[in-house]
Amino acid sequence: MKVKDSIILSVIMILTAASGWGIIGVFSRPLSEYGFSALQITFMRSLIVVFGMGVFLLFKNKKLFHIKVGDVWIFLGNGLLSIVFFNVCYFMTINNSTLAVASILLYTAPCFVMIMSAMFFKEKITLQKLAALVLAFLGCMSASGFAGGDIRLSSFMTGIGSGIGYASYSIFGKAALRKYHTFTFIFYTFAVAAAGLLPFTDVGNIVRTVSVNTECLRAIMGLGIISTFLPYILYTKGLENIEAGKASVLAFAEPMVAAAAGIIIFSEPVGLKNILGIALIFFAIVLLNIPLKYKPYKKEIRQH
Repeated sequence: MKVKDSIILSVIMILTAASGWGIIGVFSRPLSEYGFSALQITFMRSLIVVFGMGVFLLFKNKKLFHIKVGDVWIFLGNGLLSIVFFNVCYFMTINNSTLAVASILLYTAPCFVMIMSAMFFKEKITLQKLAALVLAFLGCMSASGFAGGDIRLSSFMTGIGSGIGYASYSIFGKAALRKYHTFTFIFYTFAVAAAGLLPFTDVGNIVRTVSVNTECLRAIMGLGIISTFLPYILYTKGLENIEAGKASVLAFAEPMVAAAAGIIIFSEPVGLKNILGIALIFFAIVLLNIPLKYKPYKKEIRQH
C-alpha cells in the first residue's frame, strides 16, 4: 500500500473510532433507563473489552499478556483512576445533561494533559499552551451553558471530572507504552477496572435484567463493541501512520457526532452558545497541536 493510501486509511480509522465514541450515549442512556447505575454500566463496558481484547491477543500474540510485577501500579492506577473515574463521571453527565455537553466537557482533557505533563514529566507550559487552555475554558463555559445557568453545578463538575479522568489515561499511558504494547496496556487497564468494580456491582441483577430484555442485551453489546472495543482497535491502528497530535484533532469528531446523535435520536436542543463553545474548544485543541518554530533573527553582513 502506498504511503498516501495508508495515511488516508488511518484517517478513516480514527474518524470511525471517534464516531463510535461519539454515540456512546445512545447505548448508555437506555441502560440507565433499565435501572443500571454508572458503576454497573462501566463494569459491563470494561468486561466486554477484556473479553474481546483477550481473544484478540490470543490470536495475535500471546506474549503480549506478559507484564512485570513491578509495573502493576501503572495498570492499577490507570484502571481505577482513569477508566473507572472517567466512565462514572461521563455516564453521570450524559444522564443529567445532553450528549453534546457531556462530550464537550470531556474534551477539556487535552488541557488537563498539559497541566499533568508539566507536573509529572516537567514539560514546559508555553504561551501557546496557556492560550489554548484559556480558549478551552471559555468554550467549556459557553458550550455547557454553565455561564448562563443552563446546567447544574453537579453536572458541570462530573463533566470536568470525566475530562480529568480521560487526561490521566494519557499520563499513565505515557509511562506504560515505554515498555508495553498498546494492546497489552488496554487489556490490563480494563481488566483492573472490571475487577475493581466487581465488589460494587450487583452481577445477579445484571444477569436477571439482561436475560429477560433483548433490547438491554443489544445496548450492552453496542456499548462494549461499537463504542469501546472497536474504536480502541481502530484508533490504535490509525496511530501507526498519523502523528498523535493530528489524531487528537481528528478525534474531535466525537463531540460533533455526539451532538448530532443527541439532536437526531433524543431531540436535544443545540443553540448558538453550544456551537460557539464547540468552536472555541476545537481551536484550542488545534492550537495545542500546531508546531510553532521560531527562527532566530540573523542580521545580514554584507561584504564590501
